[in-house]
Amino acid sequence: MKVISGGVTAPKGFKAANTAAGIKYTGRDDMAMIVSASPCVAAGTFTKNVVKAAPVLYDKKVIAESDEIHTVVVNAGIANACTGDEGYFYCSETSRAAEEALHFGENSTIVASTGVIGMQLPIDKVKNGVKALSGKLDDTEEAGLKAAKAIMTTDTKPKQCAVEIPMSDGTTVTIGAMAKGSGMIHPNMGTMLCFIMTDAKIKKQLLQEALSSVVCDTFNMISVDGDTSTNDTCVVLSNGEAGNKDIDAEGDDFKNFKDGLFYVARDIAMKMAGDGEGATALFEVKAIHCRDKAEAKVFAKSVITSNLTKAAIYGHDANWGRILCALGYSGAEFDPDKVDITVSSENGEIVLVKDGVADDYSEDEATKVLSSEKVTCICDMKQGTEEATAWGCDLTYDYVKINADYRS
Repeated sequence: MKVISGGVTAPKGFKAANTAAGIKYTGRDDMAMIVSASPCVAAGTFTKNVVKAAPVLYDKKVIAESDEIHTVVVNAGIANACTGDEGYFYCSETSRAAEEALHFGENSTIVASTGVIGMQLPIDKVKNGVKALSGKLDDTEEAGLKAAKAIMTTDTKPKQCAVEIPMSDGTTVTIGAMAKGSGMIHPNMGTMLCFIMTDAKIKKQLLQEALSSVVCDTFNMISVDGDTSTNDTCVVLSNGEAGNKDIDAEGDDFKNFKDGLFYVARDIAMKMAGDGEGATALFEVKAIHCRDKAEAKVFAKSVITSNLTKAAIYGHDANWGRILCALGYSGAEFDPDKVDITVSSENGEIVLVKDGVADDYSEDEATKVLSSEKVTCICDMKQGTEEATAWGCDLTYDYVKINADYRS
């Protein structure tokens, strides 16, 4: 596998565009489009929040019923959530506008929205945006980057990733993605949207299997604020333009493809966590030597979602009691007298806890280790062989400021 530059336009046959439709923001782009002239099979995972936005309901139906998807249309600013039948109708109107502008058939468009909940989309502006997007499509790396920027809300930077994967028949498959996510990030599959494009030729069922598996260990292992959005969406479109032998069974090619998909998803997930609203540090937690994978995930996620721990990370404070406490209320059983806790960063590594009690460490050295843009905490549970990793961020004053002023 080779990591390459770019995002959704890296795979063969995909183009992207961006435009300022004036949906909610002024002076910036707020709509993006991704298109493949060749029909795509698609897979998706969506929010498990009982309150699901109209685009989530619409896209689940489209993916289930269609094997010829060509287009993704995304808007930022308004989430189109809690908008009733009118909101769902606007999804179909957006799709129809794209299909007419691009001369594709019905049920060939995925729509997605992010932003404020409860507001109706200004559908005329959306339709005008679709027309503008359809005339600006390009397959350049720059076009992909601009599309990634257009879907940002409180994000401070665009998020994209791309890899190349060699297949057994000598062909090369490319996977490229763009995403947004900064607040309301606690997926259990700010809104998490991820769009992954690939030129691989792969059966729809296997594409869904790969995505569902990968999401469990990547996007479902991040948290910024503990809020699961109404709009969380991760979709993969595959157009087959790489010309590889059809991946129709779980052999080496499927494994290699899945590994590439995992790399892209993990990279995007870490970028989301590190770009949490107001965040100054990415906080990575590894729970090791656990009885099983599920238990390891519970431990790791409990620590990254602890507000007291997140605040300590912001303050560069080695308050290990908060970490041990978070492990204790996780719901998983363990012997606290056996736990070791170690923190590390580019500035070094230090053991804070040995067998459940404070180790003999220097507070100054601990502060130095914690004074980094990426901090890793290793919780050694000493009760098995399984492990899991979760990603979060520190909790800062700016998180409250951003969210107190979000609608204004």
